[in-house]
Amino acid sequence: MSEQFELPKNGTVRLLQITDPHLFSHTEETLLNVKTVKSFSAVIEQIQKQIEQTQQGFDLVLSTGDLIQDHNIAGYHYFAQLTEPLKTPIVWLEGNHDVQPNMTEILGEYSHILPHKQILIGEKWQLLLLNTQVAGMPYGELCYHQLKWLEAKLNEYPERFTLIALHHNILPTNSAWLDQHSLKNSDELAKILQPFNNIKGIVHGHIHQQVDDIWNGIPIYATPSTCIQFKPNCDQFTLDLLPQGWREIILHENGAIETTVKRLNSNDFLPNLNALGY
Repeated sequence: MSEQFELPKNGTVRLLQITDPHLFSHTEETLLNVKTVKSFSAVIEQIQKQIEQTQQGFDLVLSTGDLIQDHNIAGYHYFAQLTEPLKTPIVWLEGNHDVQPNMTEILGEYSHILPHKQILIGEKWQLLLLNTQVAGMPYGELCYHQLKWLEAKLNEYPERFTLIALHHNILPTNSAWLDQHSLKNSDELAKILQPFNNIKGIVHGHIHQQVDDIWNGIPIYATPSTCIQFKPNCDQFTLDLLPQGWREIILHENGAIETTVKRLNSNDFLPNLNALGY
């Protein structure tokens, strides 16, 4: 099987990013008081309603890790089944809570979920998905093989605008408890990217909050979780009351990116604000 997938779409391309659902094996199980399967289902339902109302769907769904919470591998079935009504191909990458090889095996049972990590979109764009997982550890790192793979794919299509996706954050969040779990070798990533002027953005999850920033001239986008939200700028573990969310990304033929974060219209899934960690 080829690691490359071609999405035959020219003109404007619409991507949907969903991240960090932390799904359990049962619908009633909670993460700090949030029933994660139900909050994820609510997010998907609101997205579906939006598609019906606007008649604007998505060309690709990007899931940026932590699909399950701590070895609840049946959660991968929930992820696949709940996203099927979107009728849109899904690509994914690992987060620190995900479990291999179960993730690949279970998601591979569903035809709408693709294993590919290089997505050629029309004639203008490519999407590259990186694995920053370090088995058993909360922080992230790009191994030698991932870095060389990235360099090879950038050299393979230097004329294509490139969007890179990974799980762990590159930029600090100004939250001491969270920043110890960031990408450890962002300097090595920077060296790989430095010669290329076609990198139009990097999108990630992991930090359960929205970030729209710049790193070495490259736009960085972090996206809210579909379950609990981490409050920004807090040295101690602190949860936020903001609703669950997702990110919509529009890729233009001239290399421009438009993006917006949207959230649930309700506060039906409130966390336990007294929690000291998870």
